[in-house]
Amino acid sequence: EGDRRARAALDLAADPSRFLSTVQAGVTLIGVLAGAFGGATFAGPLSTLLRSIQPIAPYADGAALVIVVLIITFLSIVIGELVPKQLALHNPERIAAAVAGPVGVVAAIGRPAVAVLSASTDAIVKLLGVGPSTEPPVTEEELKVLIDEGTRAGVFEEEEQDLVERVLRLGDMRIASIMVPRPDISWLDVDDGIDVIREKVNASPHSRFPVCQGGLDQVVGIVEVKSMLAASLLGQAIDLRALARPPLLVPEQTHVLRVLDMFRETGLHIALAVDEYGGIQGLVTLYDVLEAIVGALPSDEERGELEVVQRDDGSWLLDGKLSVEEVKEVLGLKELPGEGDYDTLGGFVMAQLGRIPAPADSFESVGIRFEVVDMDGNRVDKVLAAPLPAADPAAGYGED
Repeated sequence: EGDRRARAALDLAADPSRFLSTVQAGVTLIGVLAGAFGGATFAGPLSTLLRSIQPIAPYADGAALVIVVLIITFLSIVIGELVPKQLALHNPERIAAAVAGPVGVVAAIGRPAVAVLSASTDAIVKLLGVGPSTEPPVTEEELKVLIDEGTRAGVFEEEEQDLVERVLRLGDMRIASIMVPRPDISWLDVDDGIDVIREKVNASPHSRFPVCQGGLDQVVGIVEVKSMLAASLLGQAIDLRALARPPLLVPEQTHVLRVLDMFRETGLHIALAVDEYGGIQGLVTLYDVLEAIVGALPSDEERGELEVVQRDDGSWLLDGKLSVEEVKEVLGLKELPGEGDYDTLGGFVMAQLGRIPAPADSFESVGIRFEVVDMDGNRVDKVLAAPLPAADPAAGYGED
């Protein structure tokens, strides 16, 4: 505050294109002029000196020019490029404040020339049929590399890195990968009696329930347990149809961030995922979105149901309902084959085998041997994942 040099540096940082083109053009111009001046000034005397050396006398003029150009190029790179950059990296704030004023003046003076150069460049590029680049200045992968380097340098905690990477993945995730699947949805029927309602509510840890008419695909609304409790305490009959709020229905391929916006806009924190035929395929809540960001948050009831267990031999016993993102995180994988065709580990196993699995079925993929340990009806319940010796990431798969 109150430092004019710092203010000038901040102004340049806020609009870097204002001076970067001028600096680049200036550096190039100085290099060309230095080469021309050095060749004209020093090549002659050096050539005269080289002529006194009999073996190279016939080549004195050419050799002198080459030597002068090499020396000037070396000095330009070291003194004009590398040394200033190293000084700026070691003390960026001080250097920026010191040079901001002169750089700003040079940028203002050179702006007309830079404008002509930019216009000429754009015209030539347009004639060549090359459109403007759509590549973002910083990609997601580059950002992940920077965060990883920051973690190794101690700037970030590992937990912070994990949180940021989960947030970055959120933009590509669809609710189908985090929702509660249809078979696991607990719902109430408008025709249920009070005893049935009490039994279902007591058996479930949830605070909201879909209310349906005869079947899950005939959704009436969403009812909150506290609304039923309030009606009960007031001695009123529990009318599920009257207590239910209109449901939030979203396509199952909707992105997670879009659903988060819907939760914010509607005030509802629960949505039902619908397929292209209008059938209910799953249920997603704000709690599911939170778990996608921070990781699993098991309730007291869920703590005893371990979904991921690492065994002494280094293999993993995994729940078939684990999402693709959770499987990749546990096994340290960047991707699984054909990820867009399934949402869970069980779906991956079925996709690889091409049929409904049976216990003891196995295959190899991405350097890991996957074996079906248990089935729950037609659903893959437990899978054993064991790294292969000298695993080849490009390994195929095959059924034993």
